[in-house]
Amino acid sequence: MIRFLSIQDLAVIDYVELELDSGLTILTGETGAGKSIFVGALGLLRGARGSSSLVRSGAQRAVVEATAEDADGSERVLRREVTTAGRSRAFVDDRLVSTATLRTVGAALLDLHGQHEHQALLDAGSHIELLDQFAGLSALRARVEKAFGFWRAAQTNLDRARSQLAGRAEREEMIAFQLREISEVDPVSDEDTSLAAERHILANADRINRLAAESYAELYEGDGAALDTLDRIWKQVEELAELDPSLTVHLNGRDAIVSQLQELAYALRAHVSGVEASPERLQTVEDRIATLDRLKRRYGPTLADVLSARNQLQHEASQLENDIDADACETTVTRTATAYDELARDLSEHRRRHAKMLATRLEQGLAELAMERTRFQIMVAPPDGDPVRTATGVDEVEFYFSANPGENLQPLARIASGGELSRVMLALRTVISSDAPGRTLVFDEVDAGIGGEAAVRVGVKLQELAEHYQVLCVTHLPQIAARGTSHHRVKKSVKAGRTLTLIDRLDEEARAEEIARMMTGRRVSGNVLESARELLAEAGAIKQPADRAARSNRRSPDRE
Repeated sequence: MIRFLSIQDLAVIDYVELELDSGLTILTGETGAGKSIFVGALGLLRGARGSSSLVRSGAQRAVVEATAEDADGSERVLRREVTTAGRSRAFVDDRLVSTATLRTVGAALLDLHGQHEHQALLDAGSHIELLDQFAGLSALRARVEKAFGFWRAAQTNLDRARSQLAGRAEREEMIAFQLREISEVDPVSDEDTSLAAERHILANADRINRLAAESYAELYEGDGAALDTLDRIWKQVEELAELDPSLTVHLNGRDAIVSQLQELAYALRAHVSGVEASPERLQTVEDRIATLDRLKRRYGPTLADVLSARNQLQHEASQLENDIDADACETTVTRTATAYDELARDLSEHRRRHAKMLATRLEQGLAELAMERTRFQIMVAPPDGDPVRTATGVDEVEFYFSANPGENLQPLARIASGGELSRVMLALRTVISSDAPGRTLVFDEVDAGIGGEAAVRVGVKLQELAEHYQVLCVTHLPQIAARGTSHHRVKKSVKAGRTLTLIDRLDEEARAEEIARMMTGRRVSGNVLESARELLAEAGAIKQPADRAARSNRRSPDRE
C-alpha cells in the first residue's frame, strides 16, 4: 500500500504531499479542480506514458514519488520524472530502472480503474480475459499458448514442404538445363582473357611477320646491321679509352647491351615464321569468345561468375536430391494438433464451468449494488463454423445481461447504460480480484452515471473492498464520500497570477461541510450541514485524530 505521495510541477500542481492510510480514502472537489491529476500521477508510477505536456508551465520537469509498503512490511520508493523535452526517467529505491521495470513493480502495488475503464466492457474481446482471470486459468492458458506455438510451427513446416515438393520437379529440370548449358561449353578460368590476346595476334599476323622480319634484318642480318655497326663502335671506344681513360666506364656495360640485342634478334627471328596467318584459327577463336560471352550474359558478368554459378547449381542439385519428408511433417502436425486440442478442450470445460459460477457471483454482487433483478449469463462457445485454433483456445466469450424483469438476455455491450456498466465493472473487480491484501486499488469516478440507492450500495461495496485493500476513490457523490475512513479535498487557488492545485485533509467538521457542499452545490445551510452529519453517522465514518486534522494543507514551506 502507498504510505506517502508527493507531486511536483505536474499539470497545474505546484507541489503537494499526501499521506495515505489504509482503508477507504476519498478525494473530492469541484469539477476541474485537479482530482484526476492525482490518479494520473499514480498512473505514471505504474509505467504510463509520460509526455512533455504534463510538465507545469515554467518548470523543467515533473516529478512524482511514492513510498509504498509491501505485504511483508518492507518499504520501497518509486519515482518518475518527465522533462519538457518529453524524456522520462524511472527510479526504484533511487536506482535508475527502465519504464518496463517500473511498470512491473508498479503493477504489483497499484490497480487503477479509470473513469472510462468500464467502457472496456463494450469490447466483447475483453470478456474472455475477465473470465480466465476469475477462473485462475493463467497456467492452463500458458500451456495452450505454448501448444499453439508448436502446432503453428509444425503447420508452417508442412506448408513449406508441400510448396517445395510442388516446385521441385520444375526446379530440377531448370537446374539440369543450366548445368548442361555450362558443361557443354566447359569454360576454363581466365580463358576469355587468353583468347582475346590470341585473337589480337591472329588478326595482325601479316603485319607482325613483316615488322619482325624487317627489324631482324636491320638488327642482325642485313647490310649495315646494327650489331655489326655496334661492334665497330665498341672497338673505336676501346681505342678512345686508351687515349682518354674517362671513357673506360662506358665499356663496362658492353656485354650486357650486346646480350640484350642478341636476345631481341632471336625473338624477332622466331616471330618471322612463328605467327601463322590462319583465318580458320581466327574464326575458331572468335566463335569460342562469342560462346563464352553468351554464358557471361546469362550467368556473369565475368567468367569467374559463370564458374561460381556452376558450383552453386551443382550444390542445389545435390540438395534437391535429398528427400523432403512431407509425411513426417504431416505426422508432426497431427501430433501437435492433438496435443493442442486436448488442452483447448480442457480450457473450454474450465471456462464453461466457471462461467456459471461467475455469472452467479455477478448477479449477487450486482444485487448488492441496487440491481437486484439483474440476470447475467456468460456464453462460452466456438465461433460460428469449425473451431479455429488460437493462442487463447477455440472459444469466444461474451457477457449477456438483463437488468429488468421480462427482458431477454442480450449482449452486455449493446444494452447496458453507463451507470450499469460502472456497477458491473465494480462487481467484476470485487469478484475476480486475486490481489494480495494491502494492494492499492484506485477508482476514478467509478460512480459515473449512478445516484440515489445505487450510490449508497457502491459506497458500501467500496467499504468492503477497503477491509482487504487500500482503496483510493475519486467521487462526486456524497453517499460514497461519507463511507471513507479519510477524506481529502482538492481545490484550485490563484497566487501571484498562477493557478495552484492544493489538497486538504479534512477533519470531522470540514468533512461534513464538504459533503454538504456535494449535496447541494450551493452555500451550505444549517439544515444541509445537519443532513451531511447524519449521512456520515449513518455510514459509520471514523473520526479523524486531531493530529491528522492539523495537517490540512500539504504544501512544502519552501514552495510558498
